[in-house]
Amino acid sequence: MATDIKTTAHAVEATSIMKLLRTRPQLLALGEPTHGEETLLDVRNDLFRQLVEEEGYRTIAIESDCMAGLVVDDYVTSGTGALDDVMEHGFSHPDLGLGASAANRELVRWAGEFNDGRPASEQIRFAGFDGPLEITHAAGPRQALTSLHGYLSARVADADLLPCTAETLDHLLGDDDRWADPAAMMDPAQSVGQSAEAQQLRVLADDLVALLDAQSPHLIAATSRDDWDRARLYGRTATGLLRYHHWMADASPSRMARLVGLRDQMMAHNLLALAERGPTLVHAHNTHLQRDKSTMRMWDQPLLEWWSAGALVNSCLGEGEGYAFVATALGTLRHQGVDTPPPDTVEGLLHALPEDRYVIDAPRLAAALGDTPPAPRVSPWFGYAPLDPAHLARIDGLVFLKNVPGS
Repeated sequence: MATDIKTTAHAVEATSIMKLLRTRPQLLALGEPTHGEETLLDVRNDLFRQLVEEEGYRTIAIESDCMAGLVVDDYVTSGTGALDDVMEHGFSHPDLGLGASAANRELVRWAGEFNDGRPASEQIRFAGFDGPLEITHAAGPRQALTSLHGYLSARVADADLLPCTAETLDHLLGDDDRWADPAAMMDPAQSVGQSAEAQQLRVLADDLVALLDAQSPHLIAATSRDDWDRARLYGRTATGLLRYHHWMADASPSRMARLVGLRDQMMAHNLLALAERGPTLVHAHNTHLQRDKSTMRMWDQPLLEWWSAGALVNSCLGEGEGYAFVATALGTLRHQGVDTPPPDTVEGLLHALPEDRYVIDAPRLAAALGDTPPAPRVSPWFGYAPLDPAHLARIDGLVFLKNVPGS
């Protein structure tokens, strides 16, 4: 068995991953089993550099706010802003330390340096593909909605085609603090998502997106494809946030399952738009990228089940040329109480191999393990999600790190 497993293992390099795939996918998804570990982000950075230099990849998308990500993209493509400010304002999820991460800072610095002096067609692009959502609250739709309205009002010749004025939007949006109230996450009655104003905003947002689509030939010619794509992002974000807030106000038992599903749906829509741009490396938690149904337990809720962004994108683009998924698994995370994995788990079998890190041919590993997969590993720490052995055959590759030291 050990010999069979070793034949599936290769060096952690972009070429090793690409050899596992039939062709270069538009979206190459690299998952991680936990957040906030610099070692995992360093591996991501190394693979992205290789994908840029050897495989023609030009976009990296991470699990961060899509609107905030525009700040980073402007910096790496045109040098807009100062690096310290970009790291502070260009990343979401402060509880995960995305903006404070040395690896994320190095990624942004390197991308800006790579782009210096290159034509736009050859530059690296940066994207957040998550919605403006945190575990404790959801942002209001003001920024996305007013940015979309501003783009259209400045360029659509017939003002009567606009469904409302900027003043109407401002009045309906009201106080931004109402939208981002953390109390609404736990108590649907505290949400403004099903108020009369919110219902009217959903209609107006839909009409603004419809106008953007209807005027696309004129708008692309009058501005640029990039500007129009950014306006589409505003539209997706506005409608997605208003839908999310609507269901935050729902008191049914399926409320949380619906919300986690809506979040991944927003992610999927952003990824499909990025796939139109060109080959993209996507980095996020394994549960957002896997093809199989995702599960999670939150607070005192029943087990939540939903289709991840990766599963949704895979169903649209197809496996191979469209979407590929490489998961990451690890042996130890001792600073979080995750010690040597039991030998009868997938992680335990891989931990017994001599080198510190590998790229594993996951389907071949699944075949080597036979019809009865090993027992799932159980993590003593909630922040780390072990690999589900039943998913191996639906993973294109597996990055395994034997030990992850504390950051």
